[in-house]
Amino acid sequence: MSGRSSTRVEFEEHGHTVVYRRHRNGGGLVSPQATVAATAFVARDAWVEPGASVGAGSTVGAGAWIDVDALVGTDVVVGRNVHVGARALVGDRAQLGNGVRLGKEARVEAKARIPEDETVAPGETVTRARYGIAA
Repeated sequence: MSGRSSTRVEFEEHGHTVVYRRHRNGGGLVSPQATVAATAFVARDAWVEPGASVGAGSTVGAGAWIDVDALVGTDVVVGRNVHVGARALVGDRAQLGNGVRLGKEARVEAKARIPEDETVAPGETVTRARYGIAA
């Protein structure tokens, strides 16, 4: 993980110890098996799971969860309480409004915008034409 801090956080889950580290920019919880750019912001109560990646300049809002093996591009805005499903892909400069739910393996085209509280089905692709282009 780029931008590491020395703060290690451990949780007990189903009899196993799960380890995260606080990201320097925002203090969010990032798995040691995730990759988060030093210039990304991860809110203190956001989570980035193993195998996930968050690109440079991206923002992960409070309460957001970037699931296992999800890829978030550069300069992406992930709103509050968003779930980016396992193996989902969010293209560069996309915007996910507060409360958005991306299903497993969903795809969001670069510069696409998804308004608040929308749900994207597993495997579905969101194009810029669907909701508009991110500003």
